[in-house]
Amino acid sequence: MSQDLINGFLEATPLPAVLVDQSERIIGANTAAVTLLGHAIVGRHFATILRQPNVITAIESCLRERAPKTARHLSNDGAQDTTFEITLRYVPGIGAVNGGATLLSFIDVTEREQAGQMRRDFVANVSHELRTPLTALMGFIETLRGAARDDATARDRFLNIMEGEASRMNRLVGDLLSLNRVETEERVRPQETVNLKAHLASTLKTLAPVAESQNVALHLYAPEERIEVKGDPDQLQQVFTNLIENAIKYGGDKVEARLTFSERDAAVRGAAARIQVVDNGPGIDAVHLPRLTERFYRADSHRSRELGGTGLGLAIVKHIINRHRGRLRVESDLGKGSVFTIILPTTKAP
Repeated sequence: MSQDLINGFLEATPLPAVLVDQSERIIGANTAAVTLLGHAIVGRHFATILRQPNVITAIESCLRERAPKTARHLSNDGAQDTTFEITLRYVPGIGAVNGGATLLSFIDVTEREQAGQMRRDFVANVSHELRTPLTALMGFIETLRGAARDDATARDRFLNIMEGEASRMNRLVGDLLSLNRVETEERVRPQETVNLKAHLASTLKTLAPVAESQNVALHLYAPEERIEVKGDPDQLQQVFTNLIENAIKYGGDKVEARLTFSERDAAVRGAAARIQVVDNGPGIDAVHLPRLTERFYRADSHRSRELGGTGLGLAIVKHIINRHRGRLRVESDLGKGSVFTIILPTTKAP
């Protein structure tokens, strides 16, 4: 087979592809392979280019046994680590003295690997979050069966703690179910009309006792005009509740909910409603901001657990906002409080 024919064959291959013949040199590579492995690779010994032991072994075996092989190639695209699955197939009658060659095709499985790692991390986090209260419950049950069996004071104290741990597990399970539900519905855009001011006012009224117990003042700033969006009323209420409740727990002594309308918002490229939850608390270190919506990520793990947080609230908020084709932004400075902004597209002015 001529070199032109080899080059044409490789360029027609939709994946990065390389040919290695019995001389153990690369006799052809398409543009995608050159982008992946570097320029001037044709004519060089494959081991100087593909230096990973498992890849070298697979090529040698395929050339020797003339049987299909697979290998994994690890790389980095400058932004992240990447993983490629290599399929090796023997091609007879080409290469040095027509002795045959091995065709390597590189399949990018980075996203699949990342998804798998995310699933493993998720299971590990859930297991950890459930194990902690379960361990406490088992310890208290053992104590109540033994030394504290006839101690009424200790029994009441332990039962109160056990109730708190059971409630914590119940909240975690509830948030997991909620997260699963919003992820399932994320591609389905809601069609109900939602009055944002009414929902915000309702949320503030519901959380007023919580705010009062924490000595936090709640304020709503909204125009007289009715601002509506297409949305899921229950899910938007969940978003408002989560953000305002977080501000009450982790903010200072004042929380404001602000509602505004813009006929042109660059974030959604059209008319939009903005809901901002503003507190005057200690703020959040900038290093935490990019990861706040990750599952189980906490800027202050100890305080979050003390206050009953599951680490899933902002992940749920992110998915709900995505379903509504909106945007979520977080701004915060240490010592100056935080601002959580929701931008939701709307079709007309109030």
